[in-house]
Amino acid sequence: MISWLFIGLVITILLTPGPTNTLLASSGIQVGVRKSLRLIPAESCGYLIAITVWGFIIGTVSAKFPVLPIILKLVSAGYIVFLAIKLWKTADIEASFNLPTIRPRELFCATLLNPKALLFASAVFPGTAWLSINHYIAHILMFLLLIVPIALFWIFIGSILASNKVDRKSVV
Repeated sequence: MISWLFIGLVITILLTPGPTNTLLASSGIQVGVRKSLRLIPAESCGYLIAITVWGFIIGTVSAKFPVLPIILKLVSAGYIVFLAIKLWKTADIEASFNLPTIRPRELFCATLLNPKALLFASAVFPGTAWLSINHYIAHILMFLLLIVPIALFWIFIGSILASNKVDRKSVV
């Protein structure tokens, strides 16, 4: 019922840097892995709601406007590319480790508004997921299962960066 293509696309897109992953890594930097674990349910809920809403909209509106899913896929993919380029251009900006701690509410809102949710709903989840409750449940559960290790990965990356902080002035 669930294809390997679906699993591969979910993993690839969830691993792509974006607003949610940046916040997870930042939390790993700021408070470590253990305290950052409380953010994973917030990410899961944000994606659950956003993907479901986008999928429902796409499933109902695309019957009248069949070109809508194609347009939404292009817009969301373009926006993700824009965010990736923007993040890449800011890679050399000096990090500040004295930012306020990231709370679940902020991560939930960032995930709820994350353009990846639209991409998941319009391009990754099969069209049958929006027509059959059984297909929807199977795919959303697999999606939510995949979020956990990938969120842990981003948090762990952040914690590693925090443990390897190097004072650039002492290097020069």
